[in-house]
Amino acid sequence: MVIEMGYQDVTFDKDSVFLVGGGAGFIGSNLCEALVHMGYTVRCLDDLSTGKYENIEPFTKLPNFTFIKGDIRDLDTCLKATEGVAYVMNQAAWGSVPRSIEMPLLYEEINIRGTLNMMEASRQNGVKKFVYASSSSVYGDHPVLPKKEGQEGKVLSPYALTKKVDEEYGRLYKELYGLDTYGLRYFNVFGRRQDPNGMYAAVIPKFIRQLLHDEVPTINGDGRQSRDFTYIDNVIEANLKACHASSEAAGEAFNIGAGGREFLIDIYYDLCEALGKKVEPNFGPARRGDVRDSNADITKARELLGYDPQYDFKQGIDLAIEWYKENL
Repeated sequence: MVIEMGYQDVTFDKDSVFLVGGGAGFIGSNLCEALVHMGYTVRCLDDLSTGKYENIEPFTKLPNFTFIKGDIRDLDTCLKATEGVAYVMNQAAWGSVPRSIEMPLLYEEINIRGTLNMMEASRQNGVKKFVYASSSSVYGDHPVLPKKEGQEGKVLSPYALTKKVDEEYGRLYKELYGLDTYGLRYFNVFGRRQDPNGMYAAVIPKFIRQLLHDEVPTINGDGRQSRDFTYIDNVIEANLKACHASSEAAGEAFNIGAGGREFLIDIYYDLCEALGKKVEPNFGPARRGDVRDSNADITKARELLGYDPQYDFKQGIDLAIEWYKENL
C-alpha cells in the first residue's frame, strides 16, 4: 500500500532543532523517526518509564539524533533539553484511564506538573512552537456525536482531568506569555510500535497479539462502544502541521482523529478474519471512567492547521496487522 504522506510538503529551516518529549514511546518514537528521516536535528527526552529504548535505538547511530534520559518532573532537565530548540512536540505523559484511577497522584505529577515544566522551559528558552498531546477523554460524559471543540462534558477520570488542565495551561501560556501552544486531542491512536503487552495495553495491539498467540481476548462491556481509531501517520501529520501553524491558531485545542466511528465488536471480528482465526471473545465488565462513544469532528484542525488525514481505518489497520505479524 502506497499512500502519500499528508505532511510531505511541510518544511522548516534546515537547521531547525526539534525536541520530542516522551520520544521513546509509541507516538513519540514515530515522530522522531519522521523528523530524522526528513533531515532535521532531533532530541528525544524520555525517562523510559513507559517508553522503550528499543523504539529509538536505530536512530541513536544517526548524527542528527540525540537521546536524553530524563524526567519531565524535573524543571532543570526540561530547561537543558529545550535549550536551542525551535519546536517542541511533547508526548511525555502517562496514558490509560484505568491506571489513572488507581494512581491519581502520579498522574498529577507527570501529566500536569511535567507538562507545565515543559511549557515553562520552552517559554524561558524562546521555543517557537509548543505542541502537546491532549486527548478525546476531555469530552467526558457529553453525549453528542461527533465531538466538537467547545462542547465538553464532565470528565470521567483523573487522566481526562490532567489533559483538561494541560489545555488550560496551554491557553494561559499563549495569552500571558506569548508562547504558541497547540493541544492535539488524540482519538484512539494505533499503529506500529504500540505496545501490545500488559494489563493497560491498548485494545487493537492487545487483540492482535492475543489472536496471533491463540489466546481468547476479553472485551470490556458489550462491545458496542465506538471509537474514532486514528492511524499513527495521521498523528505525525497533525504534529508537523501544528508546528507550521499560524500564531493566530495558538492557545487552542484541536481534535485529531480520522473522522470515522468503529464499533469494538466489529473490529474484533475483522481482526479475526484478517488473521485467519475463529475465536469467540469473552466479555467482561465495562471499565470505569471510559467514554462510551467517540467520533471526531476535525473541521477546526482542517481549517486552522491544514490537517488532512490520509489514512482511514481500513488502510491503517491493514498496515498495523502487517507490522505486528513481522514484529511479534
